[in-house]
Amino acid sequence: MARMALRKEAALLFLCSLSPALAQYSARQDGEIVHLEDSAHQVRVSIAPSVGNVAFEMRVKGENVLRFPYADIAQFRSHPALNGIPLLAPWANRLDEQAFYANGKKYIFNMDLGNVHGVHPIHGFLSFNDQWKLVELKADHNAAWVTSRLDFYREPTWMAQFPFAHTIEMTYRLSAGVLEVNLKLHNLSSEPMPVSIGFHPYYRLTDSPREDWIVSIGAKEQWVLNSDKIPTGETLPIEKTFPDPNHIALKDYKLDDVFGELVRDAQRRAVMRVKGKSQQLEVLFGPKYNTVVVFSPGAIPGNPAQDPNFVCFEPMAGITDAMNLAYRGLYHDLQMLPPGEVWDESFWIRTAGF
Repeated sequence: MARMALRKEAALLFLCSLSPALAQYSARQDGEIVHLEDSAHQVRVSIAPSVGNVAFEMRVKGENVLRFPYADIAQFRSHPALNGIPLLAPWANRLDEQAFYANGKKYIFNMDLGNVHGVHPIHGFLSFNDQWKLVELKADHNAAWVTSRLDFYREPTWMAQFPFAHTIEMTYRLSAGVLEVNLKLHNLSSEPMPVSIGFHPYYRLTDSPREDWIVSIGAKEQWVLNSDKIPTGETLPIEKTFPDPNHIALKDYKLDDVFGELVRDAQRRAVMRVKGKSQQLEVLFGPKYNTVVVFSPGAIPGNPAQDPNFVCFEPMAGITDAMNLAYRGLYHDLQMLPPGEVWDESFWIRTAGF
């Protein structure tokens, strides 16, 4: 009996020794919001699948490093605007006309459907949609994650504008204090599908204002833009604008620029960085994100209500207007996804100094 009691006690001690590691990560749903948490690194990520599957909160030791100027999700839904980590699809950034080109064909938008707007249609039409379906919500001793799926091919008004049947699967994975955002596109159509998507994350530091932030852009070239912010096809060395791309004082610049030839590390990841007084945030791009748009306009005259304290490092699968510039022979890196295949890529957000 004594030996059995000792065995039970040893087993209990063993389980207790495991429990802190097992409890480090949690994944739960609270109404329409999903929370991922890493207690050891004091990081919590909150996602709203019902509003574009946007991650609107990444709290690091209580400080939200994502810009989200809303009281709650209901207010966000009623007046949606780009904040947090929105997906830009089926194309990112501006097009130079109300049409796009793929496989040598011109696809003209039906402007009467109401989901495409403007002389230069921008950022697609999926950023705030409510059609995401939660596929998996789990945590183990390595990570916490949530996967959601969007069946693009099921929506007639979407297919009318971008007639390539496909699905989108997005996974937010929190591990060791780092947030990975993974995207998979599955081409279900009979022709190659152009991949010109991206994300528009809004980052912020809380220990200092934008005027004190230092930015590092891991790129070698900058695309020359026309007055409508569309690439002309020309590029310049990044040093023509920024003598030291690893030390750019935001107080000296209003940024809305497109960069290519990203600098890769041993894992083929490109790194963008913003530093404040002590806080630091880095964004790492996987190799299929071959472009970064950096957006940080600062204070905008006539719009004092806008908080200027943010910077966007936007992972892009191609430059602005990639599909149309490729058709015109001005861009040679447009990614085309063959029928039946899956495009799969990630970017990562990591912090320090909090």
